[in-house]
Amino acid sequence: MTPRRRRALLAWLFMLPLVAVNALVVLGPSLSAVYYSFTDWSGIGAAKWIGLDNYVELLGDAEFRSALWHNIQWTIFFLVVPMTMGLFGAFALSRIRRFRLLFRVVYFLPYVVASVVTAAIWKNLLSPDVGLGATLGVNFLGSQALSLPSVAFINNWAWWGFLVVVFLAAMQGVNPNLYEAAALDGAGPLRQFWSITLPSIQPTFVFLGLMTIIWSFLSFDYVFVLTQGGPAGATDVLSTLLYREAFASLRAGYASAVGIVMALISAVVVAAYLVIRRKRGWAV
Repeated sequence: MTPRRRRALLAWLFMLPLVAVNALVVLGPSLSAVYYSFTDWSGIGAAKWIGLDNYVELLGDAEFRSALWHNIQWTIFFLVVPMTMGLFGAFALSRIRRFRLLFRVVYFLPYVVASVVTAAIWKNLLSPDVGLGATLGVNFLGSQALSLPSVAFINNWAWWGFLVVVFLAAMQGVNPNLYEAAALDGAGPLRQFWSITLPSIQPTFVFLGLMTIIWSFLSFDYVFVLTQGGPAGATDVLSTLLYREAFASLRAGYASAVGIVMALISAVVVAAYLVIRRKRGWAV
């Protein structure tokens, strides 16, 4: 055996446990979900094959369309608000020298706190009985108009600090000579941000946009803890609809179809990102 083949075999031997684990906990359940999405199954006992009936039902399901629309609204919000806050927060931190590490820790801390803990704290803070809601006379989580923006605000509070840290790491890799040359030419901070910073961190920006879209369609924890999809479905998203159909209505086959639709949406987003990456020639 040549040294090259020996190294390749050794690499595959090291990867084999990880491949086996992924096959058991990812590939196996994924293939099962595809199969069960074509069946009428309660989650217990035998499944009855019904073909495309679950997907046909999805097309006419008002709850599914409403949850999908909420996911789209959620995605637009997180592509605009936290991304903008993260960009300008990171740029502001890149311009200071003192206490930068402290600010990074403070911004990142909400992200590392368990989402269930964060949601429970904010639920008490916004309570219409004892919290801010009682002071202002507003039921933030019980109003059909305010519940979804309120949940998104809470999730954004924990999410944007992560974006700040990642964007700041990317900005620190930009050649400082570019900023010095721009300053000599009379460019101000905003002009430097637009002409130097943004083009230099474009791969990171697009990658975080990709992850934001995927995570937005997988959002579950904050919605479930704060509202469980209520009131009257005002905060229902695809993941809460899937959970309710699988465990409350015992329609695991239909829930599998919802999950497959979510997976297809993520696959389309990833495919679009890979096409853009290949055309741009990005290394990361």
